[in-house]
Formats: sequence, structure tokens, C-alpha cells
Amino acid sequence: MSNWQSRYRLSGVYAITDANLIPSSHLASAVEDAILGGAQIIQYRNKTGSTAERFREAEALQYLCQRYAVPLIINDDVELARSCRADGVHLGDEDTDPRRARDKLGDDVIIGVSCYHSLDKALIAQRSGANYVAFGSFFPSRTKPNAVAASIDLLQMAKQTLAIPICAIGGISADNATTLLPSGVDMLAVVSAIFDQPDIQEATRQLALLLQKP
Repeated sequence: MSNWQSRYRLSGVYAITDANLIPSSHLASAVEDAILGGAQIIQYRNKTGSTAERFREAEALQYLCQRYAVPLIINDDVELARSCRADGVHLGDEDTDPRRARDKLGDDVIIGVSCYHSLDKALIAQRSGANYVAFGSFFPSRTKPNAVAASIDLLQMAKQTLAIPICAIGGISADNATTLLPSGVDMLAVVSAIFDQPDIQEATRQLALLLQKP
């Protein structure tokens, strides 16, 4: 068992930051509100910032997440994950292979992989050492408006086939999340329905309540 497995569970609300929604000056407080509302995982995603800005923000979030014992995952950037000592990295279609990321980051790091609407990609990711996979988009998404739709049936097949946790992403909110839960999905990744809300803590709490086991 890796050390992270004794500290964290890959389940629950997976909150993803968006530089277009949160100004840098409010990033830490917004993420703290999400954690206080029940977010179990934080992903730092900033596609537009400079290298220095992204390092500064990621380092601050890593410190914050450590205080609350919540893992920080870095979107796409293996080098940033290593330099700020994040708990993990999330890789997309055009990013580093999970094996290469593992070689650079070591065994005690969480590696997630976007598999979009493909179970085959998920099986390859699992064989390559991924710790979780993400499928989507399940609903129209402002973050990725051109994303190919994924079906709820895919989640059910993945749950039956894979041995690693599964995350659903894409336009998920408290209003539609319940349609995904019967599949047994482990995590719900959310951007706008958390960070584009007037009360981030309450918005996160509503999602977390849906995921609580009866």
C-alpha cells in the first residue's frame, strides 16, 4: 500500500478550480470554502497563467490542502506537480503517459487519467498504473463545451470491469448528479457548480450530501 492510500480515499466531491471563475487573489479562500463544504479532493487547473503564477498558486493550495488532509491533484503538468510536491497529477489525452509520470513522481503519488467516453482507454490506463480514471462529459459543460458526451451505461460497465476508482465529470451539479449515483461512481468532479456559485461552501455541501452513503 502506498502512503497516500493510508491518508486519502478517492471518493466524494472532486472540486476542480478554473482560472476563469476564480481570480488569483481569491483562489485559496474559494478552495478552502469548497473543502469546508465537504470536497474530498481538489484539482488545480490553470491553463492560462504564467509558470511563476501557477507555481505560486499550486504551492499555496498544497499548503492549504495539507492542513485539511485533502489531496491536491495538479491538472496536466507533471513538472508542476513535482515542484510543488502535490499529492498527484491528472493526465489528459495529450499528456504524459502514466508510466512516465510515475517514473518522474514516484510511487507515493496519485495518478488520474481522463478516458472521456472510452472504456478501452480506461483499461489501458489501469494497466499503465493509473490510480483512478475519469469519464465524461455527462452533461453540457461550460468548461469544455465541445466535449463528446459519455453515457451513464459506460459508468456501469466501467464499475463492473475496472479495479480502480471511477470519477464522472462534465456539467455535473446538485440538480443532475443523482442520475449518476446508481452506477456506483466513486467521485463526482465539479467545476462551475462549485466555483461559479455565490456560496461555494453551501454549493459543495449540497453535492456532498448526495454522495453520503445511506
